[in-house]
Amino acid sequence: MAVGLSACGQDNDQAGAPGGGGGDRPPPPVVVVGVEPRSVEVIEEYAARARGSREVQVRARVDGILEERLYTEGQMVSEGDALFRIDREPYEIALKRAEAERANAQAELNQANREWRRISTLFNQNAVSERERDSALSARELAEARYALTEAGVASAELNLSYTQVEAPLDGLTGLESFPEGSLIERGTLLTTVTQQDPIHVRFSLPERDAALQRAARRAMSDAQAEAPREAWLTLPDGSEYEERGQIDFTDSTIDPRTGSVSARAVFPNPEGLVVPGQFVRVRVLVQELDDVFLVPQEAVGQGPGGPRIFVVAEDRAHARDVALGPIVDNRQVVLSGLEAGDRIIVSGLVMLQDGMPVQVSVADSAEDVVEDETAAEVSLDAADVDDEEA
Repeated sequence: MAVGLSACGQDNDQAGAPGGGGGDRPPPPVVVVGVEPRSVEVIEEYAARARGSREVQVRARVDGILEERLYTEGQMVSEGDALFRIDREPYEIALKRAEAERANAQAELNQANREWRRISTLFNQNAVSERERDSALSARELAEARYALTEAGVASAELNLSYTQVEAPLDGLTGLESFPEGSLIERGTLLTTVTQQDPIHVRFSLPERDAALQRAARRAMSDAQAEAPREAWLTLPDGSEYEERGQIDFTDSTIDPRTGSVSARAVFPNPEGLVVPGQFVRVRVLVQELDDVFLVPQEAVGQGPGGPRIFVVAEDRAHARDVALGPIVDNRQVVLSGLEAGDRIIVSGLVMLQDGMPVQVSVADSAEDVVEDETAAEVSLDAADVDDEEA
């Protein structure tokens, strides 16, 4: 027993010796960077499709033979330009008939007026009865009504005659003709479409979480004095940036239960016609503007018992701070609360780090330097592994 106790005492002495591995470990090295509050613009990008601001169907308003197409398919036309001509002859004849009926009604009205003047004079002289006077008055009123009816007939005939020339209802791009010349068409037959390209509409689906943008757009529609509509930027299919800026002018009032998104629309000027209806594009929207927030590297954010946390160095010790997170902007995490101006946050060396632990601090100029250093370290380690394998 004495020999055993002596051996145990020697082992304990060796374990407590500086070279025995049981002494205090040196503080772990960490890299810190200072943070300051700033204003941040949150910009989101969505897939979208371009559509004409107005897509109007051009239909025949009278029956007849389609005599001629007066435009080139796909041509830009102005409002009032002639597009088609329908056979005019039946409507010219109908107009002449209506004008003749109006002339006949005018003659009857003139005769009724003369008869009324004569009867009324005789009635004042007690030469005719009151019944005869009333009959003359009724005849004049009936003649006036018939004349008004023929006036309406002439107006209708003139209108139908004008409809034989089909005109563009707005400035835009014409589509293909639906029927060739010589076809017999009926009232309401679709002849072609005209699509207005300036301005151009861009439709996209807005995630339900972007509630701030939805509210701002609805306020802009309902109140002229409300907050200005959100700006939008467009990326064309070839990846180039569209020079003109647009505005969000509409968001739907309901959420699609299948996708959990809200339909939205942006309006862009398109004077050169660079954006073509039907194109797939990408729209970038200024969703939110945040003031007095912090942008930190995503690597600096960890998870603690109370939720997201960041380690802050004070007096060479690491202190855990619970933080409230916002969106990610330019690969940086937005911190809404939990940090203060001038805080030095740990961005590297977070493994096994605990609250209150002493640390060896090295300061990085910026978060970009930290990312570059970590990348270089990974490359060096990979190279060392390769050398070991070759050896």
